[in-house]
Amino acid sequence: MTVVGADASYTKPYATSVLMIAPGQTTDVLVTFDQPPGRYYLAARAYASAQGVPFDNTTTTAIFDYGAGATTTTSSPAMPTLPAYNDTATATSFTTSLRGLRKAELPTRVDESLFFTVGVGLFNCSAGQTCGGPNNTRFAASINNVSFVLPSTTSILQAHYSSGGAASAPGVFTADFPANPPVVFDYTAQNVSRALWQPVPGTKVYRLKYGAAVQLVLQGTNVFAAENHPIHLHGYDFYILAEGFGNFDAATDTAKFNLDDPPMRNTVGVPVNGWAVIRFVADNPGGWLMHCHLDVHITWGLAMAFLVEDGVGELESLEAPPADLPVC
Repeated sequence: MTVVGADASYTKPYATSVLMIAPGQTTDVLVTFDQPPGRYYLAARAYASAQGVPFDNTTTTAIFDYGAGATTTTSSPAMPTLPAYNDTATATSFTTSLRGLRKAELPTRVDESLFFTVGVGLFNCSAGQTCGGPNNTRFAASINNVSFVLPSTTSILQAHYSSGGAASAPGVFTADFPANPPVVFDYTAQNVSRALWQPVPGTKVYRLKYGAAVQLVLQGTNVFAAENHPIHLHGYDFYILAEGFGNFDAATDTAKFNLDDPPMRNTVGVPVNGWAVIRFVADNPGGWLMHCHLDVHITWGLAMAFLVEDGVGELESLEAPPADLPVC
């Protein structure tokens, strides 16, 4: 995560703003240059939500230089005061303040109501190996206790197309990704049972019918360590209806949903020890990966794939692979 601030140069009046951008997230920002002419710093640093985990704590800067005479001054821009690296309150204040520019084209029905836990765990080290995790384990990550394994021979999309839409593709993937966690527990408890620390490796997909309205609760866990997870979905933009801390409770938290003007994004930061709810329409057929955008987490298995079936007609169906499709 990055936290960005802007500040004016010299002793002139200035305005400061803070925004947060998740890894791989795109953000359009409108800047109104209504301050006195001068040189203004733009600075960014990491937002680090995991306790005791090393991170790059450097600060990157740029300078806005505008207005008459601004380029001839010898004064140095003033450095903005940035939030602390672990300032979750400021990060959350920004993300929960976002609104769409117009009323959302939000599906009022929900055809698929899904609940996915996301988090980090541990695998036992294989016999004869030396692993870098605690007590000679290796780090793992998972969604709904499934640690995603990338296919080694054929892509999910190619296998799906070649099988003619069969329920699964033997040796490549199975279509039994769980819609809910296999075990319900206190996801954000301080001491989660060690029996829940080890996920199950697999290449599993969740099938969606074309045009299905999907509502997905992304629940962060404290299985091994709690952290803000930037979850990115390929092939789609989605509406972020709400986010909060603790365990999602449909009985009370549904009332917090913004169904009027929620922001539309392709990446959502699931709060540390918290949850986020997104909604989208599955109108783009194919195989689409959903994963954490912290690079090391996807290599540990914090990913899954949606397999969206064809609809009716050419415009709602996958195109045939090109004749010169490379052989992987």
